Amino acid sequence: MSSSQVNDISLPPLSGPMLILAALMIAAANFVAVLDSTIANVSVATISGALGSSTSQGTYVITSYAVAEAITVPLTGWLASRFGTVRVFITALIMFGLGSALCGMATSLTTLVLFRVFQGLAGGPLMPLSQTLLLRIFPKEKTAAALGLWSMTTLLAPVMGPVLGGVICDDYHWSYIFFINVPVSLICAYAGWMLLKRYESEKIRMRIDTVGLVLLVIWVSALQIMIDEGKDKDWFSSMEIRVLAVTAVIGFLAFLIWELTERNPIVDLRVFRHRGFGASVVTMTLAFGAYFGATVLTPLWLQNNMGYTATWAGYATATTGIFAVVSAPLAAKLSTKFDGRWLVFAGVMWLGSVTLFRTHANSDMDFWQVALPLLLQGVGLPFFFVPTTSLGLSSVDEPETASAAGLMSFCRTFGGAIATSVVNTLWENKTKYNRAELSGLVDQAGHYAASLTGSGWSAHQAQAQISNMVESQAVMLATNQLFFSIACCFVVGALAIWIAPKPTRVADTSQAH
Repeated sequence: MSSSQVNDISLPPLSGPMLILAALMIAAANFVAVLDSTIANVSVATISGALGSSTSQGTYVITSYAVAEAITVPLTGWLASRFGTVRVFITALIMFGLGSALCGMATSLTTLVLFRVFQGLAGGPLMPLSQTLLLRIFPKEKTAAALGLWSMTTLLAPVMGPVLGGVICDDYHWSYIFFINVPVSLICAYAGWMLLKRYESEKIRMRIDTVGLVLLVIWVSALQIMIDEGKDKDWFSSMEIRVLAVTAVIGFLAFLIWELTERNPIVDLRVFRHRGFGASVVTMTLAFGAYFGATVLTPLWLQNNMGYTATWAGYATATTGIFAVVSAPLAAKLSTKFDGRWLVFAGVMWLGSVTLFRTHANSDMDFWQVALPLLLQGVGLPFFFVPTTSLGLSSVDEPETASAAGLMSFCRTFGGAIATSVVNTLWENKTKYNRAELSGLVDQAGHYAASLTGSGWSAHQAQAQISNMVESQAVMLATNQLFFSIACCFVVGALAIWIAPKPTRVADTSQAH
């Protein structure tokens, strides 16, 4: 019997050094896939300048990856069933490494975004399949350890991304933020195949829902492009934006109708009939979108308004990961013993409270005044992420676990992509509005300008000083206003979890592709 025909259930889990090596390899693969969702965050300005485009256009480097990743996540279950879990995982790793190499060699923003799409398409299956394989190779009694390791890499990678991105951009060349993935991907692919090929799942010939896939790509892409381009084209005064909006709405409605009536849908929307799953997805999407939005906003604010280099903006952002790593194993363990709704509520409310505290930020803050709230924020991350996943998957029927996991991953990833675009758009719009408001209020009597000119400044220099001060405070106000909106999203997400009934079982997440 070949390895591809072996039923993975009959094989014993790994143990000893082999288990440690395989776990580290799978965790590293998951880490680089999630890392690339944020590694470009602090590098947008550098990449944009190097490739001759605006910072606003540079955010496409972030959103193109996230959208491509979101599109392939729902396909993961079908791919794993059709070609085998291990084979898909290893192939995705190799393609991810190839996509990373192409990104590093890009010579224009257009080609970089194109290669980021390719990289995202390959990276999409890595996160759910890494969870599946970790739970497959760990003994049942160590499920909490497997979940803790997976959650730790999933949560740590987004906060480590800005640090690596910042150091590489400041000290080396932006292309290395992509090149560093290549050796990791190839080494993990080789080691993974050697260690995991005997755990290959049984292959089932399944028809793919081509119509559903096409409709998914159409409405997701149209919505994302509309949000990305809207701020530059004055929104609905532009024919292009109106066409994209209509395409997104019609595509989404057609997708809903098709998927609810298709026998083997690419995204099984019928799992939303379970109240616990629906509540978990709402909480996951809102909270992860809010968290990701704040993760994107922080380095933009620090670099554009506070004079931070990419490296120091990354250091500040990365402090979130310190307590997240410490509390991740505890959150995984508690999620198997307590009502997950309380853990989720406490974790998300903690994130919202810390973000609300950040609305009092000012342009005179030192590094630790910026970093301390981010450090404290890390405590709540695992208590939101791990129990929400467990609660959602425990709410569906056993055969629906794989579909539910794929759908939850899609909503989480797509929520992060939309949040990136929305935060970028609102930040620019609020800055413009605040600048206009402050310009009419600052130094109306001309006393400050007079004192500057009296100190030897020219009239032009005095005007430039006042203009810079107005711009700085307009950005600071816009940042605090956005932090308030993000805090509100956290609160709504925390309250939404109470729509879920009390869980009656723990999910068998080993089925989750």
